[in-house]
Amino acid sequence: MHSDLKETPTLSSQVSLKSASLPKPRGAAENKKEGEIPPWCSESWFRRHSRSFAFTLQLTYGSLTNEAFSGLSIYQMVPNEAQQYKGILQLILHFRWTWIGLITVDDERGERFVQALLPLFSQNGICVAFVQKILQVSMISYYFGMMKQGWKNYDIVMESIANTVVIFGDTDTIAYLRWAIQFSEIEFTTAKPKGKVCIMTMQMDFASYYYQRNWNNVFLHGAISFMLHTNEPPGFHQFLQSRKPLRTGGRDLIREFWEQAFLCQFSDSLVEKGFNKNCTGEEKLESLPGDVFEMSMTGTSYNIYNAVWAVAHALHGLYASPYGHRKMEKRKKYHLFSRPSWQLHHFLKRVSFNNSAGEKISFDTSGVVATGYDIINWLAFPNQSVFKVKIGEVHPKAPAGQILTINDEEITWNSWFNKTQPLSVCSESCHPGSRKKRKEGEPFCCYGCKSCPEGKISDQKDLGECTECRQDQYPNMGQNECIPKDVTFLSHEEPLGITLVTFALSFSFIALLVLGVFIKHHSTPIVKANNRDLTYSLLICLLLCFLCALLFIGQPQLVSCLLQQTMFGMVFSVALSCVLAKTVMVVLAFLSIQPGSSLRKWVGKRVGNSIVISCSLFQAALCFAWLATSPPFPDVDMHSETEAVLLECNVGSVTMFYCVLGYMGFLAIVSFVVAFLSRKLPDSFNEAKFITFSLLVFCSVWISFVPTYLSTKGKSMVAVEIFSILASSAGLLGCIFAPKCYIILLRPELNNREHLIRGKKRQ
Repeated sequence: MHSDLKETPTLSSQVSLKSASLPKPRGAAENKKEGEIPPWCSESWFRRHSRSFAFTLQLTYGSLTNEAFSGLSIYQMVPNEAQQYKGILQLILHFRWTWIGLITVDDERGERFVQALLPLFSQNGICVAFVQKILQVSMISYYFGMMKQGWKNYDIVMESIANTVVIFGDTDTIAYLRWAIQFSEIEFTTAKPKGKVCIMTMQMDFASYYYQRNWNNVFLHGAISFMLHTNEPPGFHQFLQSRKPLRTGGRDLIREFWEQAFLCQFSDSLVEKGFNKNCTGEEKLESLPGDVFEMSMTGTSYNIYNAVWAVAHALHGLYASPYGHRKMEKRKKYHLFSRPSWQLHHFLKRVSFNNSAGEKISFDTSGVVATGYDIINWLAFPNQSVFKVKIGEVHPKAPAGQILTINDEEITWNSWFNKTQPLSVCSESCHPGSRKKRKEGEPFCCYGCKSCPEGKISDQKDLGECTECRQDQYPNMGQNECIPKDVTFLSHEEPLGITLVTFALSFSFIALLVLGVFIKHHSTPIVKANNRDLTYSLLICLLLCFLCALLFIGQPQLVSCLLQQTMFGMVFSVALSCVLAKTVMVVLAFLSIQPGSSLRKWVGKRVGNSIVISCSLFQAALCFAWLATSPPFPDVDMHSETEAVLLECNVGSVTMFYCVLGYMGFLAIVSFVVAFLSRKLPDSFNEAKFITFSLLVFCSVWISFVPTYLSTKGKSMVAVEIFSILASSAGLLGCIFAPKCYIILLRPELNNREHLIRGKKRQ
């Protein structure tokens, strides 16, 4: 049969293979060649002996559920219906449609379709805008009610913003839809017609009643449908051309079809059809429009064709088996089907052959033929002609990402969409840089858009959440892309680094010059007056203070990180210890000249050296403990600067860092107090007043350093520490040694013993 007669059976006829005495064709065994179908499997032989047996084989060539034939051996010539649902889902996901309408027949099949599709849609982010059902008419009295429901459905579909509608039904469903659309043009509805993309299931085909042939069918233009896979065997077109009602023995079915298709009537017809012309029987089938008769083999016909050949190959296998061959040789009448039916099932489930169209036909372990669906694009034109263009396939057994193959360039969309792929969404897409914000009381597909929070991005449309960039990246201005952060550190090549290096070297050079001046004039009273060795030690420490600032500039390395804070702490502690020792020596020198004073034995180098060594050793112990427990190390700071990755030295133990800094502050405060109390002692070269002022500068710098250091990040924090080192060291150098250099270099007449003695007498 050819399914273009517009009857798409859903279940095959069932025949029983019972015990029957079948005559053996002459020469069946003698003339059989390997791999050849025996003569008794020919069409003529089956026709002659068809009344002698019945098959217990169930081969379905239409839609079938697993419950329909529970407990029976079923061979499905079409894929399981669930595979079609997956194909529909993949098609919708391919075009990124999220707002879909459903139209189904109002029966058990339609309900099953909706119940299967809704969970799939929900799991994949697709919402259903509406579900409309088509009433089934069983009596003429219900016909008007069906049409009223149809007009209501038409209004809902047209007023919805869902541009894609999935339609599940049968061939009559198309006719019903054409009724609704035809009468909507006569003011039975209020909605204005709009273009929609119809996705039709494989159970549907485009057929017209004779009175519908001149009706508008443009609504099908651009529709997409699933159809059973088909391929045309050689000679099929010529076979159809040879079908004439006068050459087929006058079969009533062919004659009835001929009259309905060509709108004519045979002269010997017993029933008046009401057509105005007579049928000659020589009309050409290829002249009929596609909605009346198709000259190509449809999927249903192709599956029936393959089913017949599958049974023939199974029978051949049974015949060629040792049991079947012995029986044929032993008896004139072969009781081929006297054995249980499972013997034929054994051969049928293992069938694998290439049909005349060149395609391999076989069944999987579940008895389902290994085939898929064709995806068809419908083209309808104002002259009522309809064409089908294959645009893709569904492969149920393929991996998840390869189930659907489709050629987008071959698709022709409805003219309503200006020949471009339509959108079918509830809300406009949220552009990159924003995220979806769900609207209360509406489906999840209906949402608003909200900009991403600071520091996050969305690089795709319609993302539910914005994501943070990796630690080594940062968002761009549009918050739709992550940009790699620049790797940065306080470099010698940047302006800030060059400036700090220049100051550090300049102050180091000045300290070196002062040291040279003092060494050159080491025998003068002003150099000898306040412990010459402590003066040299202090100048060397200040020189090292300026130089240790250079350790903070440049890319952090392990050695530089270990030396930065420890050398800074040790050198400054020694410098402050020298200042404290000089101040104490001034006090002791004044007190020792008092009559009867017992402090004379404490005046000398030993006291000063003891103060410097003891104070420095305590700081050395702190630094050693720091290095032993949690030493500084090179680190990467991803967070201090938004657009840069900062290479820095991590202090390791923050507690030890502030202990070292706190001890320096303690030495500075003690020195300041002692110097402040001894600032008015009578001595021409009394430097206590200069020490007081220098320590005032020193303390001011480091007191302001702490809050500034804590409030800055990145390179600025390093620069603050370098500035504090240079400023405090320069304060000590300038305030203590500038007056002495002035006398040594510019007022040498004051640098003598007589001036020192006169100063004491004036005091």
